[in-house]
Amino acid sequence: MDFIFQPWPYFIGGPLIAISLLLYFYFGQNFGTSTNFETICTIFGADKVSDYFKKDWKKQKFALMFVAGLIIGGFIASNFLIPNQTVDLNPKTVQELTDIGFVNVGNQYFPDEIFSVDTVFSIKGFLILLVSGLFIGFGTRYAGGCTSGHAITGLSSLQLPSLLAVIGFFIGGIIATWFVIPLLF
Repeated sequence: MDFIFQPWPYFIGGPLIAISLLLYFYFGQNFGTSTNFETICTIFGADKVSDYFKKDWKKQKFALMFVAGLIIGGFIASNFLIPNQTVDLNPKTVQELTDIGFVNVGNQYFPDEIFSVDTVFSIKGFLILLVSGLFIGFGTRYAGGCTSGHAITGLSSLQLPSLLAVIGFFIGGIIATWFVIPLLF
């Protein structure tokens, strides 16, 4: 039973992702989270505002099951499968995060400085979410898909544009981690 409460090793998680991907390929679907958000936007009437969303969302019903699975799985994992919130971090990482203003580093998965209700509803938090959302939305469309779509589907089918997109994602993550986040905190 203790196995359930620990992070699963790559030799279990990797094959589970591969099986999921094979099922998507078998049923003629592409895997990617941005497709799911497009479907949800279409259902809620975005097609009335933009021609981009003029799609038959019923052909993407599988995407709704994926989103439901993300929400339900996230809820189950965060409420029942995490016995404690401590994270084993390198002492240098703890010191660097403390130096830029984070408190309780390593004691919780989601730091209050980013994820608390007070932070989200502050002007700074709202602007961070707004600007981040715009960048992510623009980047997803510009790259022709999201990180999961390119990194899992695109790379597994040996697509060069996906390789370039994933390299770009990593470069963007490094820039955000080393330069943008320290400026914000």
